[in-house]
Amino acid sequence: MPPPLLLLKNVTVMRGDSAALRRVNLEIEAGEHVCILGPNGCGKSTLIKTITRECYPLAGDGCSISILGRERWNIFELRSFLGIVSPDLLASCTTDATGRDVVLSGFFSSTRIFPHHRPELQLVARAEAALGRLGIAHLADRPVAQMSSGEAKRTLIARALVHNPQTLLFDEPSNALDIGAQLQLRETMRELAQSGLGILLVTHYVSEIIPEIERVVLLQEGRILADGPKSAIVTEENLSKLFKATIRLGQHKGYFHLY
Repeated sequence: MPPPLLLLKNVTVMRGDSAALRRVNLEIEAGEHVCILGPNGCGKSTLIKTITRECYPLAGDGCSISILGRERWNIFELRSFLGIVSPDLLASCTTDATGRDVVLSGFFSSTRIFPHHRPELQLVARAEAALGRLGIAHLADRPVAQMSSGEAKRTLIARALVHNPQTLLFDEPSNALDIGAQLQLRETMRELAQSGLGILLVTHYVSEIIPEIERVVLLQEGRILADGPKSAIVTEENLSKLFKATIRLGQHKGYFHLY
C-alpha cells in the first residue's frame, strides 16, 4: 500500500498561550476527497499552517507529522504532490501582476514575477497550459487587480496546478466570492476531483462540500469531533453540536444546505 498523503499523530500546536490543535490524530490517503469542516476559531487555519510548516507542533513522545511517508521534504519536490489554494495568496496578488505572472510565480514561491526571475520557455508553456486547463487562457495578460474575485481565484488554482500535483488543498475557497463565482468554483472543484486529483477542502461552509467528497472530518476547539463517511457525519445532530446551534439540514443534487 502507498503511504498516506498526510499522517498526523498526537499533534498539539500552540498559538500564543493557547493550544489551537489538541492531540490531533488524522490520516488522509493519497487521492482521497476529504472535507475538514468546522466553525471559525476551531483550528482549521492552524492545521493548514502545520501541514505547510508555518506552524510546528509541540515536541513529545508519539508526536509526528508525515507527508507521503516522509517527515522532511525539499519544498520544491513537495509541490509536485500537494498544491495549496489559500485566501492569503489572493490577498497578496493586488499588484499589476498578470494572470500568467501569478501562475509562473508558483515555480518561485512568490506571488508575481520579479526582475531576478527568469522563467524558461518550458515554464511559460506549463503556466499557459494550466490557465487553459481552467478555461482562463484569456486572463494571461490581464492584471490580477483588474480581475473579478472569481477570475482571481481560478488564477490561483492554475498556480497550484502548474506543478501537476496529486492533491489540491482548498482553504476556505468561497471566501469573498459572489454567488455566481461560488457556483463556478464548485464546478471547477468537481471537474478536478473527477479528473483523478485528490481534494482536501477546509471550510466552515457546508454548502461547499461537493458531491465527490466522500469523507468529512469535524473539527471543534482544536479537536476532531467526528470523522467518517459523509452520509454518516453530515447530520443535523452532528452539525448542531459542531456549530452550537440548532441546525436543519437539506440536500439537493448532492449538495447540502442549512436552514
